[in-house]
Amino acid sequence: MTIHKEGYTTIALSILFIFIINAFIDYKYYDLTWLRWFVYIFSAALFIIVLQFFRNPSRSFSSGDNLVICPADGKVVVIEETEEGEYFKDKRLQVSIFMSPVNVHINRNPISGVVKFFKYHPGKYLAAWNPKSSTENERTTTVVEHKNGTPVLFRQIAGALARRIVWYVKEGDQVVQAEQFGFIKFGSRVDVFLPVGTKVNVALNEVVKGGITTLATLS
Repeated sequence: MTIHKEGYTTIALSILFIFIINAFIDYKYYDLTWLRWFVYIFSAALFIIVLQFFRNPSRSFSSGDNLVICPADGKVVVIEETEEGEYFKDKRLQVSIFMSPVNVHINRNPISGVVKFFKYHPGKYLAAWNPKSSTENERTTTVVEHKNGTPVLFRQIAGALARRIVWYVKEGDQVVQAEQFGFIKFGSRVDVFLPVGTKVNVALNEVVKGGITTLATLS
């Protein structure tokens, strides 16, 4: 397992913060053994939490021309037909994955194809499970067209803790299934919009793995 590049700055700042806090406690409260040990344990726990959040585990990814691969680790929180009003402006089948702070937060391309549309939206930081987060939170929208002509839209959505969305794609790019297209820091959600009638291969509340779990099968 390696550490994702998006974590380098955060981890460095965390180490600096931990060093300053521990140095201050050791100097100011050197005679309070219980307090020093409390801060030591807290510092170790904080460092482990930050480190695991940016982990980039080695994986054997799934692939398939007609398969839609899960774009993120987490839990399936929405499977429903809904009106997609930004790009398609018609009914689509929405599948949403909620990523908690303990999940790997790398986002991966669900299909291979050409990026036909990309847009970043500044916005609010509602809890990622809030239905309004899809349209009101900070987010990105990416549409990739499969070689058979089927477009798939996927949307990174910031959560209450997530304050930075990172993306690596732009319109016109040729992307490969399961390769990284972005990263969201500290709790978030990814929505996938598929043609109505697409066979969904996951269930509500199912725990899924980015790049591994088969989310759906295209017609």
